[in-house]
Amino acid sequence: MLLQGKFTLPFRSPIRIRTPITHHRIHKCSFAATKQSYAISDEELQSRGFILRRTTEDLNLDHLNSVFVAVGFPKRDTDKIKVALEHTDSLLWIEYETTKRPVAFARATGDGVFNAIIWDVVVDPTFQGVGLGKAVIERVVDELLEKGITNIALYSEPRVLGFYRPLGFVSDPDGIRGMVYSRKNKKR
Repeated sequence: MLLQGKFTLPFRSPIRIRTPITHHRIHKCSFAATKQSYAISDEELQSRGFILRRTTEDLNLDHLNSVFVAVGFPKRDTDKIKVALEHTDSLLWIEYETTKRPVAFARATGDGVFNAIIWDVVVDPTFQGVGLGKAVIERVVDELLEKGITNIALYSEPRVLGFYRPLGFVSDPDGIRGMVYSRKNKKR
């Protein structure tokens, strides 16, 4: 399924404003005020045959779903993926130019002012280890910070926490623990 329509994001300035983090969630992120330098530049990604995309234009949801499944997510209904993307504030996906398929993806939702949560961070297993995960996280976080959103959370499996720590995320900041609603634990 090819998603129709555009998901546009505002102009991105290379200047970053430092804003103190005042709230905590499951994983908190903080970055210093510097001109952004990414682990892999846009130019380097392009020279390796990767195209950065910030809209859903040309994003084939069946292909994205195959990446979700390849990393262990359950297969999702593409109509529901479309709705989720329509409610997404920030997204980035990387297309491999040779195959015209998504190979990395991340998105964030939130209130547009204070809080955001990063979701669905995936990298096709064939392309893991070359920096694409870092590339999408760095850019999504940077975009959120440019919007003034400083309370950035994400959910991850314990086995990949080590990936997020060098990117500025911490577990249980100040001993604060996150909670999620679970119907199976609800007593009647």
